[in-house]
Amino acid sequence: MATKKHDDHENYPTVVVTKTVTVHPKPLLHHPQQILHLSNLDRQCPMLMYVVFFYKPCFAYQNSALGSIFNSLKSGLEETLSIWYPAAGRLSLNQADGKLNLWCNNGGAVLAEAVTTAKIIQLGDLSQYKEFFERLAYKPVFHGNFSQMPLIVAQVTRFGCGGYSISIGASHSLFDGPATYDFLRAWASNSAILKEKRSTLQIYKPVHERGPLLVGTQHGQQQLTKLPESGSSAPTRGAAAIDHLHQLIKQALAGPDMKFGGSNFSNTGNSNLVLKTFHLSGAMIESLKIKVFGGESRGSFSCSSFELIAAHLWKARTKALGVRKGAMVCLQFAVDVRNKMVPPLPKGFSGNAFVLASIALTAEQLEGSSHEATIEKIKQAKNSITNDYVIAYNKALDGGAAQGSLPPINELTLVSDWTRMPFHTIDFLHGEAAYVSPLLSPIPQVAYFMQNPNDLRGIDVRIGLPPQFLNAFSHYFLTNLQ
Repeated sequence: MATKKHDDHENYPTVVVTKTVTVHPKPLLHHPQQILHLSNLDRQCPMLMYVVFFYKPCFAYQNSALGSIFNSLKSGLEETLSIWYPAAGRLSLNQADGKLNLWCNNGGAVLAEAVTTAKIIQLGDLSQYKEFFERLAYKPVFHGNFSQMPLIVAQVTRFGCGGYSISIGASHSLFDGPATYDFLRAWASNSAILKEKRSTLQIYKPVHERGPLLVGTQHGQQQLTKLPESGSSAPTRGAAAIDHLHQLIKQALAGPDMKFGGSNFSNTGNSNLVLKTFHLSGAMIESLKIKVFGGESRGSFSCSSFELIAAHLWKARTKALGVRKGAMVCLQFAVDVRNKMVPPLPKGFSGNAFVLASIALTAEQLEGSSHEATIEKIKQAKNSITNDYVIAYNKALDGGAAQGSLPPINELTLVSDWTRMPFHTIDFLHGEAAYVSPLLSPIPQVAYFMQNPNDLRGIDVRIGLPPQFLNAFSHYFLTNLQ
């Protein structure tokens, strides 16, 4: 899946892969081959999701050989896989029910070594996605057979200036964002490149069993048929995110010529989206809060930066895309349910543990509502994510409801919050990364909220937009922020 070219891909020197090895778990612990049953949350997006770490030239490693760094990464990965052993496995299709599970067969991860004469400074602003970044990632050929696809791949590339990039691709069926963050922290700690191993690093021992998130197994079914939580007035009828998604699809198909919000639903693809990063400084966010709430006069009303920017982005995106006033529009955002379930998932849970919260209005209602009113709805949607909601969401996915295969829909705004996962602080080499950039994902229209390495109070917003709407979105989104 590609985005529209917005940088000259051919202006950069080539990247040459010089070595590729399969990395197996270090035999510290013996893990017999087994099938690990995945949850429906795991199965939504089995493809590899990539991030690339950029480390600018540094005196500490300017004289280190690429081979030495490669070997340290390899050794650290072997040790990490001995504990995170499912990451060395493969996905396996159950012929009986057609569902993917995880075959812990020690098939191994793949680590590649590469060189380029390009200099990191030539890449300009590292927060802005460039097609060249894709060359820095090892991408195994995939012919549709998941049993042959590694679940972890990585590539370390030495630049002509002496800087490095380290790209990592991980199957989303294996980890969600928080689990990926913990895995990479453990790997960096175990690699001990130009530093002592940090045995005191606070990382919980990973728990790989999906437990109460399983549907269809005896243990999982017992967990999923719990009585409603104490204090809840009635059992949850359904998960709002799934219900709203069905309504959006029904609305799309009912429109003239299946046109939805001005875009042809049947032909909408990801091939023309431009990835753009907007840096919102801490000062800009505070300025928006003052303009929205009137500074000190806002009284007892408070909100998080996520709630404020999510509301602002939803309103700006809907207006920029010209959604008709009577159309239903929806904001959905990921919520970690590790502490929402009863009982909570164990510390170190390594699978997917997020569901989507959802808010639906008409475009006219959204435009007419204040930021404060929209934020209040976001808070209500957050608070609706209870154990009952997770049960309903999980069961709905068991019935085949999926979001990963949908084309971009103008009426649907998706947000994923990475601000609590400061990937740039993971020091694979020496010190923090200059920047960590997500590569093109299977759902590039999602807006990612990320920490900026140079402004911890700010938020970097990465979003995929059709090029014809980019200027309009920039205008509406940056209004009241400058």
